Amino acid sequence: MTTEHPRNGGAGTTGARAVLRRWPAVLGLAAVAAQFATGVGRESLSVVVCVACLCYLAAAASGRPWVAWPAIVGGSLVVVAAELAGLPWWSAVAGTALVLIVLGLVTRVPRPALGAQTVAMAGYGAVALVALALAPRLGLALAGLGLATHGLWDVVHYRRDAVVPRSLSEFCLVLDVPLGLGAVALAVLS
Repeated sequence: MTTEHPRNGGAGTTGARAVLRRWPAVLGLAAVAAQFATGVGRESLSVVVCVACLCYLAAAASGRPWVAWPAIVGGSLVVVAAELAGLPWWSAVAGTALVLIVLGLVTRVPRPALGAQTVAMAGYGAVALVALALAPRLGLALAGLGLATHGLWDVVHYRRDAVVPRSLSEFCLVLDVPLGLGAVALAVLS
């Protein structure tokens, strides 16, 4: 026999509400599972970290945190379009980042946020490119470390509740750290 709690309408709804409150984390874990199910490689991890940085940059360049969520789809479409056009995906991501930076400068968004996201895009992007140039296992380990350390970036933004919505930084954190560390483990153990 279950007893109903006056606040939650019944004992069985507590777990469902907790999951609904943590939907970004659940979505992040689902993305990790999908990535492992379809294969983890240095290329896919490099794409993930670059698209993650691109969505933070899009939010900073527009001055609108909500832009980060659709920018995940937009960044992914940039990668696909580049590959369909026969271009390296990273060149299209770099070009998109440059357009976003110019847009942010022209529209006079806050410089500290735009500057920090520009530096992050350049730094994580460089790590991703180096990972692509290395031997497969070493590149996978480096891309995994790069992605896992992007989790620190997510924590900073989550705690400050700045640049992107907290839901996005939570999603990214739960995606970046397990996927990145899992890739490092695969590189070491394979």
